[in-house]
Amino acid sequence: MARPLRIEFEGALYHVMARGNARADIFLDDEDRQAFVDNLGRVCARFQWRVWAWCLMSNHYHLLIETLEPTLSKGMREVNGVYTQAFNCRHGRVGHVLQGRFMAPLVDKDDYLLELARYVVLNPVRAGLAKLAADWEWSSYLATMGKAAIPDWLAVEATLMLFHPKQGPARRAYARFVADGVGASDPFADCPRAGFVGNEAFVERILDRLDVSSLSPEIVRRDRPARSLDSIASSSRCRNEAIRRAYASTAYSLTEIAQYFSIHVSTASRIAKAVDANNKT
Repeated sequence: MARPLRIEFEGALYHVMARGNARADIFLDDEDRQAFVDNLGRVCARFQWRVWAWCLMSNHYHLLIETLEPTLSKGMREVNGVYTQAFNCRHGRVGHVLQGRFMAPLVDKDDYLLELARYVVLNPVRAGLAKLAADWEWSSYLATMGKAAIPDWLAVEATLMLFHPKQGPARRAYARFVADGVGASDPFADCPRAGFVGNEAFVERILDRLDVSSLSPEIVRRDRPARSLDSIASSSRCRNEAIRRAYASTAYSLTEIAQYFSIHVSTASRIAKAVDANNKT
């Protein structure tokens, strides 16, 4: 199956995420993490990106990127490609570091910018690696709070302005907002279409401005809304149930499901289709 085209346009906002191959760690130490951040800064300058939030975990990363020019695919080739080469060189390895294609659902900036910014920096808290967002060094939270250096490419001032025109009150409000997000509902749960973080009206506005004949049917199909794979996985009791639900949604190919769960396509097919057979009367 051909890969669906990315939807790219000036001013688009994306929640970008990539995992380690077979979910292996992609950052082995702080030198790896700093190399990734430094490279991200170079890519932002070259391709006119603004980053609203970022977080590096052990085996994956999250970026909330606004592309001031339609350059997401070109820029991500450098983000992932340069990092992979540097990682393999430094650690004496060969082969893939990252699993498959990066994920980059298009985000409704008006309604979901702050929700996604909070979601990104709370990843270590949800994973049980930190008690507070402030306890995790490798995210944008500390810079936004004025407790770490602020790179040119990070939208700290713009973020704070969404809370208050003065920095002091803005930072206090931002800190409360992030803290209130612990245990909050999944921001992806109410999103009706795979590939988008926004409501159906947002999806329709985007599709209306595009030539949908060139897009994946999983994106343009209007009678088969689908939740993201992240949302399906987090709300399922186990991996196999998530695979069944993803396959039943008809929005994902077996290849896409297998890549997400780091299993062979034949394994994904056996799990999904065995259930289909059992459900037949």
